[in-house]
Amino acid sequence: MTQTMPTLADLLPLLPELVLAGAAFALLLLDLFLNDRQRVLTHVLAVATLALVGVLVATGWGGQGTVLSGMFVRDNMADVLKAGICLVSAVALVYGWPFLRERGLYKGEVSVLVMFAVLGMMLLVSAGSLVMVYLGLEMLALCSYALVAIDRDSPRASEAAMKYFVLGALASGMLLYGMSLVYGATGSIDLATIAANATTVAQPAMLLTGVAFMVAGIAFKFGAAPFHMWLPDVYQGAPTPITLFIGSAPKLAAFAMAIRLLEVGAGPLGDQWRPLLAGLAALSLAIGNLAALVQTNLKRMLAYSTVSHVGFLFLGLAAGGQSGYAAAMFYALSYAIMSAAAFGAIVVLSRRGFEAERIEDFKGLNARDPWTAGLVLCVMASLAGVPPFLGFWSKLAVLRAAVEAGQLWLAIVAIVFAVVGAFYYLRVIKAMYFDEPSGEPVTPREDHVVRVVFGVNALGLLALGLLWSPLMAWCQRAFA
Repeated sequence: MTQTMPTLADLLPLLPELVLAGAAFALLLLDLFLNDRQRVLTHVLAVATLALVGVLVATGWGGQGTVLSGMFVRDNMADVLKAGICLVSAVALVYGWPFLRERGLYKGEVSVLVMFAVLGMMLLVSAGSLVMVYLGLEMLALCSYALVAIDRDSPRASEAAMKYFVLGALASGMLLYGMSLVYGATGSIDLATIAANATTVAQPAMLLTGVAFMVAGIAFKFGAAPFHMWLPDVYQGAPTPITLFIGSAPKLAAFAMAIRLLEVGAGPLGDQWRPLLAGLAALSLAIGNLAALVQTNLKRMLAYSTVSHVGFLFLGLAAGGQSGYAAAMFYALSYAIMSAAAFGAIVVLSRRGFEAERIEDFKGLNARDPWTAGLVLCVMASLAGVPPFLGFWSKLAVLRAAVEAGQLWLAIVAIVFAVVGAFYYLRVIKAMYFDEPSGEPVTPREDHVVRVVFGVNALGLLALGLLWSPLMAWCQRAFA
């Protein structure tokens, strides 16, 4: 039986990925001919490319469909998540340019690595087989390791990158081992075929063991407890714009990986893996919030708060169904925007020799710059889940999904620890408005582009909180 070569029309659903890959390779070559002063061109073209790809995805260019013999699936969920990934990644590059440039860290490969990481995330979001899942995941992971270690002269950055690499390799091995067991039990790497064969396999124990290992791999990529060991050191050790990138966009890709592997691939076994996610959610909420209470470094505090937010996201995944998955996607998108704003606040207030990483660095900010203090207040209030900010509605959505799924105990646990978690966000607000300045005075940077982006990012949390229903409807259509 002869197999025909795919035509250009057959590859149209791949159009955004092809554009991004071509642009990344072109910028990699272009950067060879640029000096340090001209390197801003690489940065601008990278941001423009991510914006263009985001528009291609959001407007549906190329159409939806399945290509590469079912390995690549472009559907509503993929388009929503890819648009979010491109937006957040472009914002991360805008934040990163002045920060990295004034410290002598900006090289052309920063933009190129971000673009290849985004390509890996987009492939992961559209994965239709175990091979595509692993390809996208490793492309993202390898680029992330290099970005964390971009400051080669910093012992802290080198240590963070090493820990990230070793623990990331361990998690990838666990995930790959789980995939191999699933393949051995079902005889297929196609996710739809795995789901069709899941209830009729001759070795159900092998299949369930494989799914358990895949859940562990997913939990690591999210940073869920007890697989969160890498988060605090990596978040603190990496340059702040790199932390902003790896703390926001990859969470959307991890959400897609969970949906593809667990719902699309192991959906018939939901009664077995949903309790695992519920347990991980409760553990993440407890460990993340309690550990964040005692942090004095803002980046470490945000790292542990990420663990708690992953716990909320797992509430929706554990609830399942259209409402649960739509609520979890809404939370993932909301958190990506909030995380970008939180680390953006550190970027705005930092300068060479003063990283603005400690909570005490924010003391008295309102007296020096009430506007910036107000923006930071919006960010912290949204992360804490204070109405009417976006974070409140995203928490409410996953709590409602958990209650509707009969997991009232998990919703109560989440509410209790949400109240606990509000304390460390309010501590930052207290430092800005009620504490006297100590040490070196913190003043926002003069870079107007970054300040405008941060203003839009922070006020967007209020605007989206007031107009949250269109975003939620978009997420619900993705799982219709």
